[in-house]
Amino acid sequence: MSEARNFDVVIIGAGFTGLSAAYELARAGQKVAILEQAEEIGGLAAAFNVGGSRLDRFYHHWFTNDREVMGLIDELGLSDQVRINPTNTGVYYANTVFKLSTPLDLLKFSPLNLFDRIKLGLLALRARRVTDWMALEGRTAADWLRELGGERVFQVVWEPLLKGKFGPYAEDVSAVWFWNKIKLRGGSRGKAGEERLAYYKGGFVALADALAAKIKSFGAEIELGAGVSAVRPRENGGWEVVTAKGVFTAARVVATTALPIVADLIADWAEPDHLARLNAIDYIGNVCLVLELDRSLSSTYWLNVNDASFPFVGVIEHTNFEGPENYAGRHIVYLSKYVPHTDPLYTMSDDAFFAYALPYLQAMFPKLDRSWSLAHHVWRARWSQPVVGKHYSRLIPPQDGPRPGLHLCSMAQIYPEDRGTNYAIREGRAIGRRLVSSD
Repeated sequence: MSEARNFDVVIIGAGFTGLSAAYELARAGQKVAILEQAEEIGGLAAAFNVGGSRLDRFYHHWFTNDREVMGLIDELGLSDQVRINPTNTGVYYANTVFKLSTPLDLLKFSPLNLFDRIKLGLLALRARRVTDWMALEGRTAADWLRELGGERVFQVVWEPLLKGKFGPYAEDVSAVWFWNKIKLRGGSRGKAGEERLAYYKGGFVALADALAAKIKSFGAEIELGAGVSAVRPRENGGWEVVTAKGVFTAARVVATTALPIVADLIADWAEPDHLARLNAIDYIGNVCLVLELDRSLSSTYWLNVNDASFPFVGVIEHTNFEGPENYAGRHIVYLSKYVPHTDPLYTMSDDAFFAYALPYLQAMFPKLDRSWSLAHHVWRARWSQPVVGKHYSRLIPPQDGPRPGLHLCSMAQIYPEDRGTNYAIREGRAIGRRLVSSD
């Protein structure tokens, strides 16, 4: 084996958490290496080519109150690359698409009677007024939403979304998780109450590329195809990180991967109790079908599917937000399915998954013909979403690992917020600053 390469800090994972941590460390003069198993950076924000442009593998947008990501973009001098637009959102229920972008749309939502529509509107206001989220830790989202809006509102609006997002875990999800979702979306609206969302020109990976270029200008190194197989403490202090591209040594290691992956990397020396804690949080996987169509399905950007017979949580027509002219005239549609990685749908071939999905989409859009599809792609994420259950705060391991110099900074530790680019950047920068200040 070749001689080990030595750094001040080794970061495992080149998603936004790892890149943001490296940004703080490298610009402070630390010698940093980022190790990434894949052949591209970005993590869940990785992209592929469509019509000569790069497109996110999984659908992404930011809310206008995502201050951390907006602040970083401003620091990089790239604010002119952000587009903020009102979006057309809706709900599919009982074979009908209902627009649901503004408070007025809510008042017209006929699946609920007027009294229940008012309760639904008040539910959002009441949820946004919660200041002590710890008081919700012992409650499930299902119980809390039933209390706030009643059984009919829950069955029509919230239950299908919980089941679509968390599948077999739907009844276990914490009220804290749902409260944060309502709070976040409520803070991203224009003066008329319309939802306003942001997107980065060229896709989220374009921001990751710009951040990586800045990191490299500070002297940091990014090694792709460098999957890590073990992280071990050295006898004389510091750490040894074993990868497909050789051994890296460092005084400190920051792991930004899913917690069970970290458990595997340190399994040959860590105490059983610590490994058990890293494996205590469940994760649900995601399968995302991306369609390239020769025409539009509808005028709706984000269509929540509140039909129990439909297997996808939503239909996201990306080109109703970022126009088809950006993708050689192709209309881009995402269909997202959250499933355990053991589910047959997760391991289904790309063509079989497309064949599975198409009839459901045709039931929703009867004019849709298979010939409209110019291409289809299927992307899978094994560690897509931590399952946030009751008393989740008790499960989260500390950022400082079982021995000095090993640090954890993952999407499962962002609580009470949920995973997302904004919080990945916030936590990555925070741990980078903390390690700089502790020198």
